[in-house]
Amino acid sequence: MERLNSHDTVQILYYPDDAYIRGINNAALAMATFQQKPKLWSKNMFKLYWAIAVATLNSCINGYDGSLMGSINSYSQYREYFGFDPEAGTPSTGIVYAIYTIGNIVGSFCAGPFTDFRGRRVGMALGAFFIIIGTIVQATCTNLAGFMAGRFILGFGVATSATAGPAYVSEIAHPSWRGSLTGLYNVLWFAGGIPGTFIPWRTSMIEGTMSWRIPVWVQMVFAGLVLGLCWTIPESPRWLVSRDKHEEAIRVLATYHGDGDRNAPLVQLEYREMVEDISNTGADKRWWDYRELFNSRETRYRSMLVMFTAFFGQWSGNGPVSYYYPQMLAGAGITSNSTRLLLQGLQNVCQFVGAIFGALLTDRIGRRAQLLTSTGLIVLIFSIISALNATNVETADGSGTVVAKSAVVARAQIAMIFLFGLVYSAGWTPNQAMYPVECLRYESRAKGMGMSNFFINIANFYNTFVTGIAFTRAGWRYYLLFIFWDVLELVVIWFCFVETSRRTLEELTAIFQSRNPVKASLVRDEVLAPRVEQEVEMRRKDYYRRTYDY
Repeated sequence: MERLNSHDTVQILYYPDDAYIRGINNAALAMATFQQKPKLWSKNMFKLYWAIAVATLNSCINGYDGSLMGSINSYSQYREYFGFDPEAGTPSTGIVYAIYTIGNIVGSFCAGPFTDFRGRRVGMALGAFFIIIGTIVQATCTNLAGFMAGRFILGFGVATSATAGPAYVSEIAHPSWRGSLTGLYNVLWFAGGIPGTFIPWRTSMIEGTMSWRIPVWVQMVFAGLVLGLCWTIPESPRWLVSRDKHEEAIRVLATYHGDGDRNAPLVQLEYREMVEDISNTGADKRWWDYRELFNSRETRYRSMLVMFTAFFGQWSGNGPVSYYYPQMLAGAGITSNSTRLLLQGLQNVCQFVGAIFGALLTDRIGRRAQLLTSTGLIVLIFSIISALNATNVETADGSGTVVAKSAVVARAQIAMIFLFGLVYSAGWTPNQAMYPVECLRYESRAKGMGMSNFFINIANFYNTFVTGIAFTRAGWRYYLLFIFWDVLELVVIWFCFVETSRRTLEELTAIFQSRNPVKASLVRDEVLAPRVEQEVEMRRKDYYRRTYDY
């Protein structure tokens, strides 16, 4: 029988005992896994889970720091030591946040070359090394300059770990569950974010500087685990193929995807696609060469989706939605700083639950449906929050302080903020790292993830410095801008976002090279799998030939 690939259209033969499978994104992948079904609880699969678990520790690092600074910034011990205003925000406090973002932006330009240089594992190790150095500088500093220097080094290191980690997970994950496994990478942000809230909650009761130095020291734990354990996991098979280490690549694929069988159909399919798609002279071999991100229509489309995902993930309102949170807590009678930190921790737990649900669901419903549903619900929730703020927020006479008029409405706003976090996390959290990785070709994946990190930090820089000014001048009406923006996101996702689920990373090349990538990505295969005979015939639906032109 003539060899078929996932884009062939042939007349199908029918056998009475055949199994008929519909709705398949990638017929070749479906048949490879049908012929050798993966065993979730086999020894080799647990080896794969271990490799992915080590890589996801990079996400924990980012999550811990994100929650840590929000927590210790409310400490009187921390604010008094560095001379910050005990109550109000100052330019100095803003600079402490911004210097981390600046370090991350600078690191974004080095993250790609670091990750391509000697492999994904070395990229993770380099990121962890810089994070440990930054943590030591922060925890031992005696002045604000030292603390800020540590924050810069930390941000620089996180840029590399946030590039190498998701790239590795997507490249080593079993293709049948790549969406769930890669989606869980960003979900594990909360595995760092939750202790990053609860540890400061307990240490806030300690007198003196150890109240904030202890949680800063703990920041070394995740980075230390990455630095020590990354050598216990295999290198990415795609990196090995790109360096002409084919035998080692097949061995890794056989162990982690073929249950030890190098001739397994899935192993042979993946290896063949990698060899065909990955260039041995690509831009990943040249640290200075970023042309692969923009030198053709295909790569520009990929880079456009990376940029959209970066900005949409940060500008869907997940920052501004909590702007009036302190006033709502006060209006609801919650004034204890300890209770506020506890609620912040519970909010992270709520978002963690939503993110896990989203990661486990993403391969079932697809990336587009997940993002469209989540963003649509965000528009609805944001509209309700805006209406509640319009009726319950007022400025006190004389002082200019914003207060809540009604305790009942304040509690409703707090509940809606929790609901917003749940919905946002179910849709955007799994996709923020997963979708850009899937959109990028191997040669530009590391540099492209560095570019994604750059855009994310530009968006965060805006959130840090513009949000407060905008709310001061426009009040709750600033929420209307985000409602409009989220509606715009819906339009862009519908018309531009490619469906990447249930396909190999290499097969997506044909999708992005098509005249209409969105339509091409939504095509479904029908596969006839003989139960007795192992030969497989495939066909596309009739409308495929009539509608799409490649």
